[in-house]
Amino acid sequence: MPTPTNRTPVRVARGTYSNLNTNKADIQEGEICYATDQDKLYVKEGSNLVDASTTDISAKANLAGPTFTGVPTAPTASSGTNTTQLATTAFVTAAIPAAVDISGKANIASPTFTGTVAIPNIANLETAVTANTAKVTNATHTGDVTGSTALTIATGAVETGMIADDAVTSAKLDTNIVLTGTVSDSKGDLRKIIQNTQSSTYTLVAADAGKHIIASGTVTVPNSVFAAGDAVTIVNNTASDLTITKTITTMYLSSDGTSANRTLATRGMATILFTSGTVAYISGAGLS
Repeated sequence: MPTPTNRTPVRVARGTYSNLNTNKADIQEGEICYATDQDKLYVKEGSNLVDASTTDISAKANLAGPTFTGVPTAPTASSGTNTTQLATTAFVTAAIPAAVDISGKANIASPTFTGTVAIPNIANLETAVTANTAKVTNATHTGDVTGSTALTIATGAVETGMIADDAVTSAKLDTNIVLTGTVSDSKGDLRKIIQNTQSSTYTLVAADAGKHIIASGTVTVPNSVFAAGDAVTIVNNTASDLTITKTITTMYLSSDGTSANRTLATRGMATILFTSGTVAYISGAGLS
């Protein structure tokens, strides 16, 4: 740099700090002062002498890796900018196409649809379902399971306790059912009239409904034990008469409509049909 031909001297007030501070009214705004006793430079700012040798940077951010507080702002880049320049929220908002409208879209997870939902046609739905049947084991279903085609249950697929009470309703069979083995309920084989052998005096119980009693002593018919539709058959398994005692409110003899205790002759057989818990009808061979 060439040496300038014209120079203007800079005025610098000199003196002790106390002298400069006392006479600072004589110092111009922005004028540099030198305190000889402190060996410091001061600048007059307003009505104060400010130490020019130090600068407070506690409120400043580092150039490398700065951390800002508050709401920092920056220039917004032009649309389409693809550089390392900072992207403001205004730039990002403008960069998202306005045509992307997701207000009418359903979530991928647990979607909720409205109106009529269309799905692609499957040429052979049965084949598609069969191909995936092996993937479902120990399945638990809730709600209604419906379909317009036949449901085939493989041999041995349904075991005891696998179908809950009232789980199957409004079912229709289009053909006969062919079963192998024994068909049983809580009382036993459905092809048999289950036998209950009693060697002495016996009072009927609710579990006797649908059974026959091989009796060797007096049989008592209790009140409010059986329900409408229950039936019990009593067989006299002795060489003498036995008594059928009624504690039920009414037990009509079918032949004459009387209600009383009955006598069942040797090897005789009588059936009791209950129409309620307190009313029954009795008829049979050897019954009087």
